[in-house]
Amino acid sequence: MPFVKVNHEKCIGCGECYKVCPSKVFVIRRGKSYPVRMDECVMCRACITHCPTNAITISHREVEKKLSRLYE
Repeated sequence: MPFVKVNHEKCIGCGECYKVCPSKVFVIRRGKSYPVRMDECVMCRACITHCPTNAITISHREVEKKLSRLYE
């Protein structure tokens, strides 16, 4: 289950998330951004801070799950 979510009602397909993501988690299809490589995400939040429409959010529950796996 992905922890980065894109609100496609807000997304304008500008590609900023794709440009700034060091892991290239996103692809742009049909004028919208889609997180497709969630296992590569390093949770740097660059996509969130650069999104001009605030269309990207992180599900904190999923972040906590991923972090807990790192410390097991």
